[in-house]
Amino acid sequence: MKKEKKKRGLSYEKQKRLYGYGFLSLWLIGTIVFFIIPAAGSLIYSFQDVTPGAAATWVGFKNYTEAFARDPYFRTYLADEISEMLKTTPVILIFSLFSAVLINQKFRGRGFVRAVFFLPVIVASGPVYSVITGDMNTSGAEGADQFSTLFETDMVTDLLEFTGIYGLSQTLTESIKHTIDSIFAIVWRSGIQILIFLAALQNIPPSAREAAQLEGATAWEYFWKITFPYVSPMILANLVFTVIDSFTDSGNKVMGRIIAMQSDWKYGLAASMVWSYFAIVIFIVGILFLIAGKLVYYEVD
Repeated sequence: MKKEKKKRGLSYEKQKRLYGYGFLSLWLIGTIVFFIIPAAGSLIYSFQDVTPGAAATWVGFKNYTEAFARDPYFRTYLADEISEMLKTTPVILIFSLFSAVLINQKFRGRGFVRAVFFLPVIVASGPVYSVITGDMNTSGAEGADQFSTLFETDMVTDLLEFTGIYGLSQTLTESIKHTIDSIFAIVWRSGIQILIFLAALQNIPPSAREAAQLEGATAWEYFWKITFPYVSPMILANLVFTVIDSFTDSGNKVMGRIIAMQSDWKYGLAASMVWSYFAIVIFIVGILFLIAGKLVYYEVD
């Protein structure tokens, strides 16, 4: 009778909970062994002078001082990457939202167009991107340089002069030229963001559009009063994703400098650069999160 009572005491909900803990334990073990322990070791290395074949010696913040004060490239590369992120992130978000709104419309070939926008996510790799942009140093494919001429923007200056923008503001001119020169990279890095925005757009109830049409709202009013509030939480998610993606890009100069230090057997210096870079990225993400969080519309019951 006691055994029977114990059997009955283990309800189906508790069994499901135990199964969940069982599957979760595999992830937890992997996280501890392959992430937390190596990360803790890296943090310790950043305060040590690690020389292969010799015992590590504690040097305090010497590696951090060397990274920022003595290394000739780290600070410069860091400033360049932050500047590049601040320039490209707003453009990627605007382009992604605009593209998602367009391909959310009903038209022939909509599935094919969606696949084209998402294609870079599938084939996103350093060699593929290098071939397309004509980087012949990493690819010997004949004709890649001819293919890359499709994305050249030699007429940008003439176009800006024709519109009267060129010379009006040096900062505005340089920003426009930089955006146009980077247009292919922006499209290439917008696939995930477009998909997230598209999912948010498809969650807008048809009753909202019908109500807007009955009230005589224009497309412009519908976008700002219906579409934007519904997708605004995804703007925040895409902002964080885009910033992180920019800082971990394969062509990131800071990451390249860290790998170079590691290859030169300077493990302590490389670890200090990694943790400094990590802290700066988290700080920037936090600031942008607080600023962009004010634009998010939350439903209040």
